[in-house]
Amino acid sequence: MDGEEEEMRVIITDADNPGLDLAKILIGKGWEVILIEKNPDLSRELSETLDCTVINAEGTSPDILEKAGIKDTDAIVACTGHDQDNIIIGLIARDYKVPQIIVTTHDVQFMKIAKKLGFRNVVNPPHAASISIYHTLEGIDTIDLSTMMRGEVRMISVIAGDEQDGKKLSDISLPKKSEFIGLYRGSDFFLFSEDPVVRADDEILVVTLIEHLSSIYEIFSRNSG
Repeated sequence: MDGEEEEMRVIITDADNPGLDLAKILIGKGWEVILIEKNPDLSRELSETLDCTVINAEGTSPDILEKAGIKDTDAIVACTGHDQDNIIIGLIARDYKVPQIIVTTHDVQFMKIAKKLGFRNVVNPPHAASISIYHTLEGIDTIDLSTMMRGEVRMISVIAGDEQDGKKLSDISLPKKSEFIGLYRGSDFFLFSEDPVVRADDEILVVTLIEHLSSIYEIFSRNSG
């Protein structure tokens, strides 16, 4: 792209945090933003102050998403204040084959549900913020992973299902240049070196290359049938 950032078309559902902040950032980057906001007064205000399309409606409506141009959008960010609605929006977007779907959740249980449904990009802002604040209070200097995951390297988490249940972590095959870091079971963490027996609903951490992401997601997406 010769150093120029490619313009993308993004639908954001609701101006709740982080939707509005994200919309402002993307508009500043020159991206085309379509913001769907159900509050009529806020919608009117935003349509006058933001350089983007603002639609006053519920983001869970397929008709509204079609009006927003979901068939031609590059990405959709479902960030309403209701986890169930965000998952529904994600499922609709998947049906329309939107290339990039980001679902936000406030409840960790819904984060796991979203991942079991096969959503790759699930963000839990309250959990991430709480952990960061806790580390700060404890005086822990945590490392920002975004500064470590350079080039083609990525770290992802997937949810174990029936196919992995009862297997040792070392018995689950991964593509080349991919490794398990460990797994979370509730608040407990097990390193890969401990070779824990996997249970359904465990959250497994993997470091891999971008080219292998689809293969890894496919291994675990079989759990959803």
